[in-house]
Amino acid sequence: MLHKPSTSVNEDYASKKKSRLGILFFFIYFFLYGGFVIIGVVNYELLAVETLWGLNLATLYGIALIVFAVLLGGLYNFFCSRYEDEAEKELAERSEQA
Repeated sequence: MLHKPSTSVNEDYASKKKSRLGILFFFIYFFLYGGFVIIGVVNYELLAVETLWGLNLATLYGIALIVFAVLLGGLYNFFCSRYEDEAEKELAERSEQA
């Protein structure tokens, strides 16, 4: 029995834009997470300070990091889908002109 991919695999013309976006999002998250680590190393008592809803800063910051990571993932998916659609549209326009 011959197994084939369920979808055709074409060249990804939007890979450069998607890579740049992924690297940008990585560094944004890296600096936010780095802030959490720096607070923990330099002034760990600060993480015990009570903030919103009775949560300490460590818990609130940790939850915020998780939520932010999920949001970044959603944004990445949204923009990458847009980049791919634009690249396919551009490719279709080029092939129609030729």
